[in-house]
Amino acid sequence: MDMTETADAANVPHTWRIGVVVERRESANPWSDGTWRTTEVMVGAPDDDAWKVLEQGEGWSRYYAGPLTVELFKRETEDYKMNLSQPNPAVYIVLRPGNDDDKGDVVPFLATFSPYEAECYLESGEMIVDGVPAPLPLMAWAVAYVETFHVDEPFKKRKQKRADDSATGRKHGTRER
Repeated sequence: MDMTETADAANVPHTWRIGVVVERRESANPWSDGTWRTTEVMVGAPDDDAWKVLEQGEGWSRYYAGPLTVELFKRETEDYKMNLSQPNPAVYIVLRPGNDDDKGDVVPFLATFSPYEAECYLESGEMIVDGVPAPLPLMAWAVAYVETFHVDEPFKKRKQKRADDSATGRKHGTRER
């Protein structure tokens, strides 16, 4: 690695603080009062993590739900590269159910550029995962990170091992006479 690569790497931060905006819509479902989804992220989150009503309408409310930190990792640059190559790159926000101590019914839990990491949180069925459009400054940061740290891994074809024929106990290539 030469000195310019070291200097570039030092100038690309690994984290970025964002604000999360969520929306609650009333539901006609008798088992649920409403549905939640992330509608956007704000570049530069306010220091205050208190829930704030941003907008309201008939049957819906939009809230500032608090800050999250997006953290990028060198070993996941392939995931970020795939996301950034899409027509509409996204930041994935994971919301967990709130509890009695929380201000809302949902709590922002994770922000990531990796669609695969976000997908893992869908498996439990308890988390809400939304991909929202990445604001241009955040997208530019992720692109700079990938350009600085991504290393293409050459494809390595595995060699097929010849195994014993377990049914007959013979070695491959030998004949019974």
